[in-house]
Order: sequence, then C-alpha cells, then structure tokens
Amino acid sequence: MRVPFDDKVWAGRSDNGEPGDTRRVFNQVMRFASAGHVERDAPVIVGFGSDEGVRRNQGRIGAAHGPAELRRVLAGLPAKTSMAALADAGDVVCDDGDLEGAQAELAQVVSDVLASGGRPLVFGGGHEVAWGTYSGLRLHQQHEADVGHAVTPLRLRKLLIINFDAHFDLRQTRPANSGTPFDQIALDCADRGEPFNYVCFGISDLSNTASLFAHARRLGVHYVLDVEMQETQLSQRLHELQQLLDAADDVYLTIDLDVLPAGTAPGVSAPAALGVPLSVVEAMVLRVRESGKLRVADIAEYNPTLDQDKRTARAAARLAYRLL
Repeated sequence: MRVPFDDKVWAGRSDNGEPGDTRRVFNQVMRFASAGHVERDAPVIVGFGSDEGVRRNQGRIGAAHGPAELRRVLAGLPAKTSMAALADAGDVVCDDGDLEGAQAELAQVVSDVLASGGRPLVFGGGHEVAWGTYSGLRLHQQHEADVGHAVTPLRLRKLLIINFDAHFDLRQTRPANSGTPFDQIALDCADRGEPFNYVCFGISDLSNTASLFAHARRLGVHYVLDVEMQETQLSQRLHELQQLLDAADDVYLTIDLDVLPAGTAPGVSAPAALGVPLSVVEAMVLRVRESGKLRVADIAEYNPTLDQDKRTARAAARLAYRLL
C-alpha cells in the first residue's frame, strides 16, 4: 500500500533571526510527483514501512516505524549551500503480511523515481527492502533497454552491489525474509545470465553460520570481516573499494545499520558486539557517492522502538545526509 508524502514529519527549528544561511533540510524538501521531473541525480526519499521480513526471520519487529523517524531526525540537520532540493515520494507500507506485494510496489516507485531523473534513497524497514530496491533498478534498466534509451546494452553493464552489513543475508529458505534478499538477487542475476557482483563490508564471523560462509564462497561474494574494518585499516579499505568502483558501471548501495557497534546503533534487530566504526562506514559511503556511479541506495533495519537517545536515528541520518 502506498502512503503519500507527509509534510508533518518535515519540520524543525527555525533560526531566521540569525545572520547568514540558516536553512535546514526540512526547508529543502518538496513533494515528488512521479509524472514530473526532478533535477538529474537529485535525491528522492522513499519510505518502506515493513518489518514483515524481520518477523519471518525471527527478529525483533519495529522497523516498520523507521522511515518516519529517520525523516524527523534528518529534517533538523543544516542544509548547506551546495545541497540540492530534496524530494519525498512517500511510503510503501506492508501492514497485511503481503511482503512480496509490498516489495513489488516499492520496485515500481523506485523505477518511477529513476525514470524522472532522480536518485532514490530508500528508508527501511527491515533488510527485505533490498529486494524491492534492487528490483526497481532492474525494472528501470529493462524499460530503458526496451524503449532504446540505454546508452550501453543492459547485458554489458556491470552492476556492483555494495552492502555494509554484519550478515550476508544469503539465506536460501523461503518464503523470503530479511535474511534472504541477496540470495534472491543472486538467483535473479543467474536467470539474466549476468554476474552476481556482491561485496559485503563488515561481516561478523560470529553472526553467520559455516553454511552461510560456504554459500557466499560458492557465489563468489567478496566480503571483509568487521575485524578488518577498523579505523587503522581505513586507507586499505578505501583502496579496495576504489578498485571495485573502477570496475563497475552502476552501483546499488545498501546499509544495514546493524553493521555499526551496538553503542552507536542500539536500535536494530541484532546489535553488533564489535561492529564497524561510523567514521569508517561514512568515509566509504562518501567514496561511493563521489564515484558518480551510484544509482540507488537504501538504509535498513532502523527500529525506533529499540533505540536509545535516538543514537541509531542520528547515525542513520548522518549517513543519509552524506548521500544527499
């Protein structure tokens, strides 16, 4: 079910009495109209209010309320001079158990945003959002190919999927849930006869079974453990990331907030005992954005019912801000 743009979440402090540029993000937001156009590559927020996948995966539910809370925190951040206008396309909500239908609806919204010239930034929701976001990118690419607008044939374009996550999310059980999206994507790539170029930064050795590691190796997944993603290793990770970006044509970026330490992100279904420092994730996210190859992104697993002092919301809003 689609829920329209809600301007009540876009509010914040006004500093109009102060000299200089006092705008905040909420001053920059406009309603997204799918029939219209936005500035090319301008960010368009899409909410995915779902924790059905988390429920199916036996996790702690509550992430369905994440999109609205993330908007509220993001709204109060300062709008810098270089920031483009930000559009909001409203939410896709899964409140009836029909996860597959909600993911298909999200895919259509993401495709519409891409067709308008915008760059979707999806706020989850559980990490089942990834299948919907990915499907929307593929839907748009296929439409471009069908109408002859694609500059390069779709089969020749290399899509790089970058996931910051403590978990592979390569579970093979069905029905689909928050732990299956990248296995679903792998199967879709195989059906298309295209490579599955999946890299996962921040994998926890203690949060993934031997079976999941074996499945990742079979699929050729490039992964980096959380112990190898601390601040002293950042330059090495940035070099590694740059090589991956150089070899890609398009990038889909997905951030599961449980990649962050529990002290930074307590408001997730599975808080991390070690995690990857926010400074490391932020630096790598900026490198992805600066590549000019980012087509779609999402931020998953924020659960406001489990948050403390809005720590998780602030970390998520900071990462979202770097993608604007």
